[in-house]
Amino acid sequence: MTGYYEIRHTVGFEETNLVGNVYYVNYVRWQGRCREMFLKDKAPAVLEEVRHDLKLFTLKVECEFFAEITAFDELSIRMRLEEQTSTQIQFAFDYVHLTEDGEERLVARGRQRIACMRGPNTNTVPSRVPEQLQKALEPYSTAAVNGKGA
Repeated sequence: MTGYYEIRHTVGFEETNLVGNVYYVNYVRWQGRCREMFLKDKAPAVLEEVRHDLKLFTLKVECEFFAEITAFDELSIRMRLEEQTSTQIQFAFDYVHLTEDGEERLVARGRQRIACMRGPNTNTVPSRVPEQLQKALEPYSTAAVNGKGA
């Protein structure tokens, strides 16, 4: 058990800036991609709810950078459940550079807070985190990893 959900990514030229390092907005894109792939892989029933009336509103995104990465670097984007309330979820993300010699180097750390909402766009209201999503997230909870969870 790893305690995090992981996707792998190879950085492309289109994700870098004129200086040659990764443009900061891509870290936020990778957070979204990791979250989407988690839903696809671990909570497909929630995706079906999103197709109907469930909305996952991003309330806050942040990222702290420790080292630069460039085109063709191999990354592991690792997502954990950091906090959950009845209607909101906060994820933590580690961006780990996987070097050719097998080393792992933390290059950035991010967070994303989302709210579960339901209803038409003109009258959207907070909604409980779907049970299927709660169950899918249990193995990736920071509390569970630290021995505080169920």
